[in-house]
Amino acid sequence: MASKDYVRRGSGQNKKRGSKKKASPSRKPWRSGIIAVILVSAFGYGLYTLSKDPEPPKAVIQPSKSISSKPAAKLPPPPEEKWDYVDTLPNREIEVKAKPLVESKIPYVMQCGAYKTKHQAETRKVDIAFQGLTSNIVKKEGSSWYRVVLGPYKTKRDAEKDKHKLQRVKIQPCAIWKQNQ
Repeated sequence: MASKDYVRRGSGQNKKRGSKKKASPSRKPWRSGIIAVILVSAFGYGLYTLSKDPEPPKAVIQPSKSISSKPAAKLPPPPEEKWDYVDTLPNREIEVKAKPLVESKIPYVMQCGAYKTKHQAETRKVDIAFQGLTSNIVKKEGSSWYRVVLGPYKTKRDAEKDKHKLQRVKIQPCAIWKQNQ
């Protein structure tokens, strides 16, 4: 009995597919090239004619005698305007009435983080100290959380000023609260 080598023989279906060639329509690539050259040259000619277009002729108006027989009256020269704000603006003073700051009886505090370990809280405290601000580490009662707190501040405006100082160096989030007493 002869051994059959299926690998060398290949599949019968591939031979059938390969033997049939699709009939492709006869293409003539030079036609599309000629069309492209014609279109490009037409576009170039259009741009050339637009650039060489003369300016439109100026219309000459012939005065007609039937419109008005009176000679044109001369107009008076326009009045010279004198703006006074140029002279008065540097000497002008503006009064601004600022609202008086209301100091609350309860001071404000700013918290800049709550951490599970004391080492993390101390690291944040050092970052804040590099900005010239003093902070405290407070352990929350009944839990193992360490809060980094700044203050107390008499006004919220003072707390906001320090908060913006810390935001500029990417120390955030910081929250401002009224201090619980």
